[in-house]
Amino acid sequence: MHWLVERGVFGSGVDLTAAIERAGHHAISWQDEWWDTAGWPRLGEEPVIFHGSLGNAARIRRELSWRPGSFCDTDAFRCSAWYDRARPWLLNSEWEIMPAHQLVAEPPDHDAVFVRPDSPLKPFSGRVLERSRISLAALDFGFYFDDPALPVVVAPARQVQREWRYVVVDGEVVAGSAYEADGRRALPDDPTGRPWAFAKAVASDLEPPESVYVLDVCESGGELRLLELNPFSGADLYACDADDVVRTVSVAARRLAQG
Repeated sequence: MHWLVERGVFGSGVDLTAAIERAGHHAISWQDEWWDTAGWPRLGEEPVIFHGSLGNAARIRRELSWRPGSFCDTDAFRCSAWYDRARPWLLNSEWEIMPAHQLVAEPPDHDAVFVRPDSPLKPFSGRVLERSRISLAALDFGFYFDDPALPVVVAPARQVQREWRYVVVDGEVVAGSAYEADGRRALPDDPTGRPWAFAKAVASDLEPPESVYVLDVCESGGELRLLELNPFSGADLYACDADDVVRTVSVAARRLAQG
């Protein structure tokens, strides 16, 4: 089993290398220069898993033949692909998906809206905008994307008090972490607590976008709600138990590689 780990990517400082080696697997440090030289390692038929930046996760899935390689099915993680079936748990049960230029020309009738890209690659970060301040510039147009027709998700703004991230493997929550929404500082989490139980209930009922993914939960107005789903291979794991993550994801990867 080979894990390719891109270091220095995540604000939390998470690095699975030590856990990978404790599990008896081979940890390889990812090098971006491999894209220019086609110098990525030839790893034969052994299972391979990447964990690092979202951009590299998507490109590895798209261009390299490793199995499973990268848990980053970008089409499956588009909000437009999974929001409808997650409606019972979502923070916003009502939303619209439209081109960015349409949002600017016809802003919804709310004092403030939450806007994020439909794409899980997030060419701009999700944000709350007052109706009077909606513009392409306010969405970082020209910096991180240059297509005014970029599909965006628009929903009424809601206050979020706390957030948690969970790793889901084959429908089971295997690790979790609380984190602060502002500073993104990882905090201890209680596996017997309400947020973990809520994540387990969602993961057991929701058709997954991929066999391994991360599920974000938030508290809003005293209720626990589903915030978003993200590809595992490009996700910060905060204070998730690295040994549990490596053990369970490795089992799933081996099964997929042999399938």
